[in-house]
Amino acid sequence: MNPSIQPLRPIRELPDELISQIAAGEVVERPASVVRELVDNALDADATQITVRLVAGGIRSISVEDDGLGIGSEDLARAILRHATSKISSLTDLERVATMGFRGEALAAIASVSELSILSKTSDQDHAFELIARTGEIRPAARSNGTTVQVAELFFSTPARRKFLKTEGTEFAHCVESVRRHALTRPEVSFQIWHDGKLTHQWRAAPLEQRLSDVLGEEFITESVPLDYKHGSVWVKGRAGVPNAARSKSDQQFSYVNGRFVRERVITHAAKSAYADVLHGARQPIYALYIDMDPSRVDVNVHPTKIEVRFRDSREVHQAVLHAVELALAKPRLGADPYTTHENNHSHKNDSMNVSQQWSQPSINWGRSVVNDLGQLWSKSNSSTSSPNAFKQIPQTTQFFSQNVPVNEQTSGLDHGLNPDPKDTDNSFDIHATRGLSENPSLEPLGQALGQLHGIFILAENEHGLIIVDMHAAHERVVYERLKEQLESSHIQTQPLLIPHSFSATEEEVATTENNVQTLLQLGLEISILSPKTLAIRSVPSSLAQADAVALARSVLEELAEHSGERVIERARNELLSSMACHAAVRANRRLTLHEMNALLRQMESTERSDQCNHGRPTWRQISVKELDTLFLRGR
Repeated sequence: MNPSIQPLRPIRELPDELISQIAAGEVVERPASVVRELVDNALDADATQITVRLVAGGIRSISVEDDGLGIGSEDLARAILRHATSKISSLTDLERVATMGFRGEALAAIASVSELSILSKTSDQDHAFELIARTGEIRPAARSNGTTVQVAELFFSTPARRKFLKTEGTEFAHCVESVRRHALTRPEVSFQIWHDGKLTHQWRAAPLEQRLSDVLGEEFITESVPLDYKHGSVWVKGRAGVPNAARSKSDQQFSYVNGRFVRERVITHAAKSAYADVLHGARQPIYALYIDMDPSRVDVNVHPTKIEVRFRDSREVHQAVLHAVELALAKPRLGADPYTTHENNHSHKNDSMNVSQQWSQPSINWGRSVVNDLGQLWSKSNSSTSSPNAFKQIPQTTQFFSQNVPVNEQTSGLDHGLNPDPKDTDNSFDIHATRGLSENPSLEPLGQALGQLHGIFILAENEHGLIIVDMHAAHERVVYERLKEQLESSHIQTQPLLIPHSFSATEEEVATTENNVQTLLQLGLEISILSPKTLAIRSVPSSLAQADAVALARSVLEELAEHSGERVIERARNELLSSMACHAAVRANRRLTLHEMNALLRQMESTERSDQCNHGRPTWRQISVKELDTLFLRGR
């Protein structure tokens, strides 16, 4: 017999213990997985107080105590059987499941890789009962209503798995993070975490905003804005961090669907898209998003850990999250502190909004010739160096500014010594915008202008102290938002290609093209199918005539397959407008009159996203009187 030929192996059933251990590998990855599953069960039992006790980061021992409904003595033995659960009984229940757990695998999986015991008492029992999973013994015990699950020596029966665990400190941090995720969505429940006999974390029952502050810190509340938005059957609530609060890591991004913490790329992509116009560089936003929807429209039975879900209509969810965050961020956060919302500023802001309606708003003609020139302007702006008169290359944008400002208009004493380029008079502000200001401009959110500093910053006084405004960044945002408003109100012009661009496409791209012909035409793209693996681009948006047509088509088709392809077109067009706004905005060392400074401040108060420039940098900062007192040791 040839030794290289392996003999046929008979097919046989695996023993139950090995089956459970294999299944445990999917459910139980580390101590934090055990904590997550046990806290899920406690919440499903209507617990109002949950205590998690850990020894050696949960490697040696995990104990989860709750004051919930408990488990009857007749159900204790069944609780550790595979696929045994009280939460669903039919496919209909599975399709509308609203509990945290439902698969009936967790306790069986944990019992197969640890020493598990369950101590529980219901309200109609005289005393508690304890189940020892290894032996199946059930004996009387003492306990008040609720359940305690004790897990000792995790992975003792699978030593190879135990070797993959990290240090005790690392495993403990993962366990804390698991409890934090539960605490953020169940503020009515109290949580305690003990480690090696010491209380390390405690979160008492409180309203949601207080719970967010307790778990994530007060800075999360002061550096975020509330959101509450409904789109179809999807309701998005929570808080979204302001752009200035963005971090280098995504460790403060929490999203929940019907109370369940999830990592879902539809939600992540929507949130990221909402920050695209205000976030600087590769920074990561912070947010806590709570999405409520019909349970039948979301499939939670996707992964054993239940951390992934699948939506029946992912576009509906994507649009809901996108618009919820965009609307929350669009409102300028003007007042005493750029990180907090002050109710007492609302009346002043309303006044400034009424004043803004009296300003001479730009009337830009976005005709075919202008739109066709956008692509050429984009390439020019990238190739040419920045100059004080670069904005003159841009058609129609000079209507943003008045050329009738008297040269002897009153200016601040801080302007002495500056030598502005006289050619810069083309982009003066409309001083008539100051008509109708309140009698006390310092009560306006951004206050009353005092003067300029080094031709770069505007200094203003409001009721809370000193406002410092980056003149160019602020005006750039104002111009940018006006350009977007004008362009959005016009129809997307298309540019037919003299020679169609054909390219090899995947089956998915061909199918997406076939199913979204009208949508593509609305976006200015005409794509036809030449063969089962070839597409041809026959027209593109006029504003993107100089762009790579194939790369643009692939990007749109990719997003159409999962989200909304119009975002690709919108982002590309916004890049063009951002470049135009940057060149059109007032430059450094440009002398402004007090009237012009105040006009810019009032425009900022009525412009969306005016807290950041087009590149995500802040446009203004508040220094309170208290901070100034501290600098000069006043009151000491």
